[in-house]
Amino acid sequence: MARKIDPFVRRNLPWNFSVNLIDITFITLAFSVISRETITPLLVSNLTDSKIAIGLVPAIFSISFYLPQLFAANHAERLKRKLPFVMFIGGVLERVPYLFAGFAILLFAESAPLLALLCLYLVIGLGAFGAGVATPAWFSMIGKVLPVNRRGIFFGLSSGLGTLMGIIGAYFVGIILDDFGYPQNFATLFLIAAVFMGISWIGLSLNREPESPVVKKQISQRRYFKQLPEILRENHNYRRFLLSYCINRLSLMGTSFFIVYGNENFSLSGADVALLTAVLIGSEAVMQLVLGWLGDRRGHKFNLMISGFAIALAALVAITASDLFNLIPAFILLGAALASDRISHLNIVLEFAVPEDQPTFIGLTNTLLAPVTFFAPILGGWVATSFDYNSLFTLTLLCGVTGGALLALWVKEPRHIPPQPMPGPEAA
Repeated sequence: MARKIDPFVRRNLPWNFSVNLIDITFITLAFSVISRETITPLLVSNLTDSKIAIGLVPAIFSISFYLPQLFAANHAERLKRKLPFVMFIGGVLERVPYLFAGFAILLFAESAPLLALLCLYLVIGLGAFGAGVATPAWFSMIGKVLPVNRRGIFFGLSSGLGTLMGIIGAYFVGIILDDFGYPQNFATLFLIAAVFMGISWIGLSLNREPESPVVKKQISQRRYFKQLPEILRENHNYRRFLLSYCINRLSLMGTSFFIVYGNENFSLSGADVALLTAVLIGSEAVMQLVLGWLGDRRGHKFNLMISGFAIALAALVAITASDLFNLIPAFILLGAALASDRISHLNIVLEFAVPEDQPTFIGLTNTLLAPVTFFAPILGGWVATSFDYNSLFTLTLLCGVTGGALLALWVKEPRHIPPQPMPGPEAA
């Protein structure tokens, strides 16, 4: 059944679609320049020989991003307008730290590599923490200004444009990696990324957000947290989704190791790294466009199934690759897996909840995922160190297939089930 669109939302839809396109396009471009799947792991491998240190990059990002969201959701639910809060946190905490990362790499990477590594971890943690605190408010704002049948295509188009721009950027990334001396090459990439993040923030600030007609009454954090177990007890489909999706996310444990595996086995040049980065983000760009459209029409559960099966196939291809050329399909599939997860993992959560409860569902989902997303890449690093990359990719394959199958067979598409308000104080 089609949901009624508020007249203010309908009137401002072209504007809000456009400015949010600027926001997501440029922050996606920024993170493609310092890709957590290729560039940042390569930087860490220059700073230390530890594979666990490489796994710590996504682990720190994940725990910092996911864990604070439930604490921020209580505050977000009580804001009639989310934008001022999102602008402040998204600027000071989420984007600004990356400017300092460039200078830290430039100053310390050669003379004090451990200090440079610690600074990098700190920047990643601060940036992710800011994004995590802002996410419940930001995503519920997106839910207000963009109707449900436009969210998938919006995220597909915005992320797709950002990653398509990243393909062009990958050419220059290769030039910078090869022609600039170390560590100036990596420092330059982080400084460029910080500029793109600034442009993204300008797009964010231009949103036209209506006041929420219904907001929750102010309650203490203790009282707020006491309501949460009831959500899991009463919403069986949401509980099944969480369990299935946790296994799906566990399959991403090997994401940061594809490029390191290729570098150690095939001695990649800067141009080779740029090629694989371009393949990865090109695949993400195309699949984000396709999956955004597909999510609007088929539902986001279907996309998350694709994510699990795609990462499983990527792992299988990596195991059997004998040279750089044969490794390319693994990066295509890895891009598809990341794209489908990026498009749908929060969009599906919105559909489990009524609008006033959406910040809580987003925060609860991501906070419960925090241990999985933190330990998965560390587990990946341990398996690669204690055994070998084949063992890591085999475990990745098993988790991807299991997670995808559970989503397909055990979880009902939430779009076809009317959401029920969560228990708690009445809204104001």
